[in-house]
Amino acid sequence: MIDPSLKIDRVTLAVGDLDRSTDFYRRALGMQVVEEQAGRALLGPAGALELHGIEDPRPTERTASGLYHVAWLHPTRAALAYSLRRLVKEGWRLDGASDHGVSEALYLSDPDGLGIELYADRPREFWPQAPDGSVAMFTAPLDLASLLDAGEGEPAPEIDPATVIGHVHLKVADVERSLAFYRDALGFEERAALPGAAFVAAGGYHHHVGLNAWESRGAPRAAQDTPGLRNVAFSFATADALAPLLAAGDAHGTQQVDVTGPDGEHLTFTA
Repeated sequence: MIDPSLKIDRVTLAVGDLDRSTDFYRRALGMQVVEEQAGRALLGPAGALELHGIEDPRPTERTASGLYHVAWLHPTRAALAYSLRRLVKEGWRLDGASDHGVSEALYLSDPDGLGIELYADRPREFWPQAPDGSVAMFTAPLDLASLLDAGEGEPAPEIDPATVIGHVHLKVADVERSLAFYRDALGFEERAALPGAAFVAAGGYHHHVGLNAWESRGAPRAAQDTPGLRNVAFSFATADALAPLLAAGDAHGTQQVDVTGPDGEHLTFTA
């Protein structure tokens, strides 16, 4: 089983207009610009979001395999409320808002149509459990009024600095094939399942990676000249945690393993 210290350090996205996307993440999500170079920007707490501009981009392919959403885990319910207030202030429309039992979540899309989730977890002792010990996640309407009450007043211009990437949700061509890779080859634990979707994690979390084929069943990967996911960078607390992954990817010394998933997703594991 994959080491329980796993966390997501950074997600790299390719975007159609770097200036437009940088402005969106800065204003609507409150992510501070950490570094800017020609064709590249680092944003968010600890530079967790890396954006690369695409020359002559084509529109995002909705049904292709690739990114479903990047999910930003807020440290408190109040922090999530302030992110909601910031979105309202900027006039950015939500795509949805759900109570999943384990968490409360807001959904939206960036200027290229790439999915974003903003969420806050409930304490683990309140996560619903299935009889087999898995997490019984569900989808119910979220009480937005109650959430807003958790954070009163004007939101700070920047997202809470303790916000991290909690999980990445992927569109895949074949859920069982992807499960065989993430669960059987990499050692993630299957934590929950829904029709057409599965969720895997390390350390008993509800999920670090979501996999669904709701729109992408049998679909090819997104083309490189369309906006989308380019890399997910995971890390462990110790170098020993990398050892079980060496057979699944390409090792770069003793501190990094690069892996390519069944739908072409690039994953980096470091210690």
